[in-house]
Parts: sequence; structure tokens; C-alpha cells
Amino acid sequence: MLRTYTGGCQCGAVRFEADLDIGAGTGKCNCTICWKMRLWTARVRPEAFRLVSGVRDLTDYQGSNTVAHHLFCRHCGMHPFERVDTPNMTGGPYLNINVACLDNLDIDELMAAPVTCYDGLHDDWGARPSEVRHL
Repeated sequence: MLRTYTGGCQCGAVRFEADLDIGAGTGKCNCTICWKMRLWTARVRPEAFRLVSGVRDLTDYQGSNTVAHHLFCRHCGMHPFERVDTPNMTGGPYLNINVACLDNLDIDELMAAPVTCYDGLHDDWGARPSEVRHL
């Protein structure tokens, strides 16, 4: 069910709203940054995301995948969301919302939702990694 969630970083400097359907599914990636962060995400299009506060508190890190903007709070280091530009696997820009940064997330709904694993490590985004137990 589509619902407007609020969320943010640990210290509260960065706050956002996102219209998400957690039950439709979430994702995990095996690329080095996602694996090291243990990032678990829900994808939204830009029109379903609103940054409420903290634009100046965000630091943008780009690794080898230059379309991915890994945004961190410069105060507490949390990674509440990332922006992905085109070209990418969906053909349009989107944001990955860190589900751990959502307020009042229904854990039962999260655990019941399907999880798609992406092979970002090998830049084969349409494939499921051969090993996913650690994600």
C-alpha cells in the first residue's frame, strides 16, 4: 500500500518525505559501498521524494559508478538516501531510500515484502548475485 513516510539521518539535520509501497518490494546490492554499509533500500522516482531539510548538510560521494550519488549527513555520517541518474538500469532517475532511516516503518510489512538482490559488484544489475546470504 502506498504511504507517505518520513525519515532522516541519526542527528536529525537531514529530513525527507517519500511516497513508498514497502509491500511492493525492496532491494539489496552487492557492490562494495552497499555491502560495506549493509544498505537495504526502497526505490522511488524523484516526484515521490521531498527533501524537507538538510540540503546543506549532505555530502555527495561518487564511487566508480558515476550515476550513483551516495549522500551522507556531514554531521552524523548516516546515509538516508541516494540519487541515481541516467543512464542506469531503469532508464530514468530514481532515489534509493535507506529503509533503516524511515520513521515508524512497519517491520511486519518490511519482512513480508519481496527483496530483489542486484549484482552491482559485477555491473550486471539485472542479475541476481550468486551469493546473497551476506546482504
